[in-house]
This record gives sequence, C-alpha cells and structure tokens, in this order.
Amino acid sequence: MLYDESRYVYRGKFAESRFERNCLSEYAEVFKTVCVDAAYYKFPDEASLLGLRAQVPQDFQFALKVTDDITIRNFPNHPRFGMRGGKPNEHFLNADLFASAFLKPCEAIQPNIGVLMFEFSRFHASDYEHGRDFVADLDHFLGTLPKGWPYAVEMRNKHWLQKDYFDCLARHGVSHVLNSWDAMPPVSEQMLMPGSDTNPGLIAARFLLKPGRKYEEAVKAFQPYDGVKEVNQNAREAGKKLINQGKMSHGTKKTLIYVNNRLEGNALETISAMIENGIG
Repeated sequence: MLYDESRYVYRGKFAESRFERNCLSEYAEVFKTVCVDAAYYKFPDEASLLGLRAQVPQDFQFALKVTDDITIRNFPNHPRFGMRGGKPNEHFLNADLFASAFLKPCEAIQPNIGVLMFEFSRFHASDYEHGRDFVADLDHFLGTLPKGWPYAVEMRNKHWLQKDYFDCLARHGVSHVLNSWDAMPPVSEQMLMPGSDTNPGLIAARFLLKPGRKYEEAVKAFQPYDGVKEVNQNAREAGKKLINQGKMSHGTKKTLIYVNNRLEGNALETISAMIENGIG
C-alpha cells in the first residue's frame, strides 16, 4: 500500500532484492522515522548504517533497538541462540561492549539517531527474583554509558513499572518506552503512571500488540495486513494525545511513535487515525 511496485522492476519483473535494498528511500518520502529491528539481532556495522542514511533526507531519524547480546540475561532455549541456549549471558549489561560494538558504528550517523532502545524481554524468576534487583543493575549500567546519546528502555514486566524504575531512568535522563504489548498495561495507563515521563525532551512509544493478545494470535488474525481488522480506540487516542502533546511543546519535546501491523491489522490506517484531527 505504501510502495510503488514499478520502482523495483528489473528486466520486466519485480526484483525483491532491489526492493529490500532501496525501499527505505520511498518510505522516507512519507515518514520521518523508522525503527530498525535488525540491530537487535546483530551488532550494526558502519557501512550498513551509512547505506541506510544515504536513502533518507537530512532530518530523518532512526530508532535502533540495541543488540540482545546486551539485554538478555539468560539465553532462551531457542534455535537462534544455538549452543548458548539455556546459558547465562556473560555480556549482559556490558557497557564496554555496548560502546565498542554498538555505539562506535553509530557514530557515523549520530545526527540521524533519534533513539537507542534497550528492549528487555520479560524477565522470569530465574533471571531476577525481585524487580528492585534489576533496577539496581540497570542503574549501574546506565551510569557507565557514554553521554550524549538518546537512550530509552522498554520493559516487558508490568509489575516493575514502579517509582524506583522511573526514578532510575529520570536520574540518567533516559526515556521509558511506552509500549503496547501482550503482558503490558495499555499505553494510556503507562502515560498516567506517576513519573513515567522520565525524559521530558524525548518521548518514545511503540504500539505493537493489543494487551492480552499473543504475537502469534495477532499474526494469524491480521495477515496479510491489507486493512484494519479490529479498531483499537484506546491505542488510537493514546497516540493522538502523544502527537498533540509533542506539537504543543513547540520544539522542546521530540516525540517518536512506531506502529505495528499487528496492532489493528494495518499500520498505515492506524497511523492515519492517530493523526486525524490532531493539532497543526
């Protein structure tokens, strides 16, 4: 729905490789930011990041998810992790590795980095018995990071969204990523939590799933994502409120919002509803 297929035809046929290589340029004709999930699965390299930047306008902003080598405490028993499955991660919250393997390549496009998100998958009792123990580790980690970068943290443990967590982020000038996900409270509820606006200069939100719905269920229900299958009015109103708050800040607040096809069935229509009747 967003792309012109004719732009990717080679020798009379649609060339998927050409699309994958060049579609960001067409995307950037419509949107000013994109969330790069690829960085979550492997450390980025400078050449690839420069290739992305070459396709976008000067003011375009990238959101990069920090590689999970930094954010997983114990590797799940999943084929992707191979022999590491079921074992502790020796690089968990390793600030030195993050600086050398992640930040260093990012320096090449630093003006275009809108936010660097540490996404922590849901921790279990075998990872942390208490949320305060994670917050203590997070506090130390954030305190040792290089300054001058727009950091944010995305949690998947809803009961850990407490004062000590928000205070920790605020102390280091780090944003809490408002996220709509299976086991998380709705973004609208997170916005009302005391202290959740931990960095007034940067708001980041990701509308991914309706709370209470599993990822696999959403895929089955919404594919092939050709239209909205289920309106999520709560999410739409939360997105609209964030947009309007950002516009009313008169440039003092950067607001980055990302929407997934698996929220309602079609991200383009969801975004259109969020900006409809907005300010300005």
